[in-house]
Formats: sequence, C-alpha cells, structure tokens
Amino acid sequence: MPGVSARGLSLEQRRQLAVNLTRVLARYRSIVDAYIIEFFTDNLWGTLPCSWQEALDGLNPPQLATQLLGMPGEGEVVRYRSVWPLSLLALKSTACALAFTRTPGFQTPSEFLENPSQSSRLTAPFRKHVRAKKQHEIRRLGELVKKLSDLTGCTQVVDIGSGQGHLSRFMSLGLGLLVKSIEGDQRLVQRAQRLDQELLQALEKEEKRHPQVVRASPRYSPHHVVRWVEPTALCEELLLPLDTSPQSRARLLLTGLHACGDLSVTLLRHFSCPQVVALASVGCCYMKLSDPGGYPLSQWVAGLPGHELPYRLREGACHALEEYAERLQKSGPGLRTHCYRAALETVIRGAQPELRRPGVQGIPRVHELKIEEYVRRGLRRVGLDPQLPLNLAALQAHQAQENRVVAFFSLALLLAPLVETLILLDRLLYVQEQGFYAELLPIFSPALSPRNLVLVATKRPLGEAFSLLEMEDS
Repeated sequence: MPGVSARGLSLEQRRQLAVNLTRVLARYRSIVDAYIIEFFTDNLWGTLPCSWQEALDGLNPPQLATQLLGMPGEGEVVRYRSVWPLSLLALKSTACALAFTRTPGFQTPSEFLENPSQSSRLTAPFRKHVRAKKQHEIRRLGELVKKLSDLTGCTQVVDIGSGQGHLSRFMSLGLGLLVKSIEGDQRLVQRAQRLDQELLQALEKEEKRHPQVVRASPRYSPHHVVRWVEPTALCEELLLPLDTSPQSRARLLLTGLHACGDLSVTLLRHFSCPQVVALASVGCCYMKLSDPGGYPLSQWVAGLPGHELPYRLREGACHALEEYAERLQKSGPGLRTHCYRAALETVIRGAQPELRRPGVQGIPRVHELKIEEYVRRGLRRVGLDPQLPLNLAALQAHQAQENRVVAFFSLALLLAPLVETLILLDRLLYVQEQGFYAELLPIFSPALSPRNLVLVATKRPLGEAFSLLEMEDS
C-alpha cells in the first residue's frame, strides 16, 4: 500500500499530518470503531452511504484487494466494475496519502529464495530455534542497531522485553555488541540462557572446523536480567552499565523488538536520561497501551480535538493489511470466518442478550463446516446449549452476505494504518518536544512483519549519516 514517507518531514509537516489524521479518523469513526462480529446485530452494512453500498456490493475478494486496498499485482491496472462515488474514492486516496508507508525504500534481496524457512543472510547457528519471520527481524534490526551504535559512540545496548533472547544473541554473539537483556518472565530468561550456551557451543565447533576463518569482532554473551519494567517509573537496572569501572562512562542504546504496549512508551521515557544516547524501537500491541498514559505522549497531539483512540481503534491498527490483501487475492474459503462469527453473535444474543462479544476459542477448519455446525460448536464454546433451535433460513441469509462482511472489514482495514500512523507520529513529536531527534524507518518486509516501522531517536542530529541505517548490508 502506498503512503507518505515518515523520513525527513519537518516539524510543521508532522504537526499538520497529525491534524489531518485526527480529522479523518473522527469523520469515519463509525467504520474503524465497529466490531465485525456485530455486522448483523448492529446492521453495519446499513450504516454505509447507499452509494458506497452500491459500489461495494457484489465485489469479489480479488476486486476488493485491487480496487479498495490498492494492491494490484505487478503491472496490473485497476479497473472499476462501476463508477464509484467521489466520497468513496476520496476516502481511498486520503487513506493512502496520510498513512506512513511500510514499504522499505530500497530493494531487499530475498533471503528466503532457496528455503522459505531459512534466511540465507544468517549462518546456521543463528537460525536454530528461530522462525523465518524472527530471523528476518533480528537480522535487520540487529544490523541497524550496530550501525546506530557506531554512529553514536554507544558503549552498551539494552534490549528491553528480550523474551527468549534471539535479538540479544545476534547482536552480542553475531555482531560483537555488549548487550544487557531485560525480561520480566523468569522462564523466558532461563530459556534464553540455555540457548546462549547452545549457540556458544555451536560457534566453537564451527571455529574448530574452520580455523582459518578469523573472527571479525570480540564475542560477548548477553547479560540477562529478570526485571519487570514499570511503565510509569524509571528503572535503575535498565540504566546501569555492565562496565562499572570508575573511568568508564556509559553511553547506552535502548532497543526493543515489538515491545508490547506500554513497553515501547517506557523506552521513550528512559530516552531522556543522560546515560542514553540513542534508541531503536519497534512497537506492537497498541491496544495494550495504558489509557491515559500510553497515548497521547506529545503535547501537540493531546491538544487536538478528536485525538482520542479507544481500544477498538488501537486493536484494529495491529491488523496485517498486506497479509489480508493477499488472502483476498487468493479468494480462499477461509475468508468466511468473519461472516460465520457474526452470524453466531446473532444466535448468542437471541439466547442470552446480556452476553455480548464473548471470546470464542478457535474452531478448527471453519471453512469446511456448514454454518449451522459452526454455530453449534460456537455455542458450546461460550457455555450455551449447542442444541438450541436454530433459524436455518436466517443463518443461510447471513451466509449469503459473506462478500458484504468481507467488504466492510476491508473498508475498516483501509483506515487502520491511519491509527498506527497517528500513534507513531505522536511518539515522533514527543521526542522532538524533548529537544531531541527522531525518524521512522520501515526496515522489515511488511509481508513478513506488518509492524515494521522502527523509531530511531538520537540526542544529536546524524545528518547524512542517517541514510546508512536504511541501507541493506551486502
């Protein structure tokens, strides 16, 4: 999906973008704030303008991918089945124009051509126990952190929310950085330490097999700390250097790979500490942000009318637009899941009106089930009698509107990147209001990792050297 590059916008342009985003999101709040499982109970299709209904009704999934979400195939020209109303065309253009692009600004050579689960850009020891998505992420973010460390004179990297330590291991044992890993779950830390030892043994064996290969950098194991980082208070452990000799002066670089919810905000709040010289943060799980506290952070966005982003909007911002567009283009039967769940909601409320939007544990192979069988299994999962009498005619009528459900969800998905853009823009403005420098870079392939924008912040401007962070290593 096209969009605006976050890189290089002036302060005034960033502020104006925030104004435009709040206005657009306020205007179309009824779409982005809707729950697709209430498609039938709340007559969501009927909330759309009649001209929109006419334009979208009957479009098959591949047409929605190309005509609405703007994701045509290579060299393909979008052809509309009918004349669309200007208001719908304007919405599509506005959504594309205001969202930060998630497409990297350079051609990344495919690292999964030979094997879709093994990155050709990582050696075998660093790929073990790591899925393809994570291999891509730790390599790209690790290499960016290494460059940023060199540019800012960083003496130590702090990986916050480090989980099983995949990123920390690559940065320390692969790139020669001194890394402290902070994770609140002791079981994950113990697992990380076991994986550290396993990797060290594998690297030692590799060196014995190839003694002629000279190690390019010193080898440090990550230093793991079990610590829960509170979102509202500074964490002293996070700021303590590993080298505590009197003559050493800590210059810390903070990073987090998909730091969940408030954890990304915590990184930003620690950035103002004098020991910290740089930050590279990839956020995630915006719906888990504290309200208030996690958003807005900047005074500018907080002062804008309509800046509020309730839970549903923040949750929608975490959807994978590119992945769903690919599903639309393939037009598989799995697309009917939302329609089935929305039909189930009508039965649940008919049986127990006060039970609204209950969580339904995954029902396997939904696309192979008749709608009535899905509903009965769903009733059992929410604690209702699966033998309730069902109105089969009503369920079949709902199923006949499957394409409408997909169309409405696609419309909401078109707007979802605007929410993510506003959240990340608020963070950029917050850093600037502290007197520092910040940019956003798309560093992962969005097809592999939809939350792919890394916020890079520094205490001093990097000038032309900043472009080095965008480049793919050879």
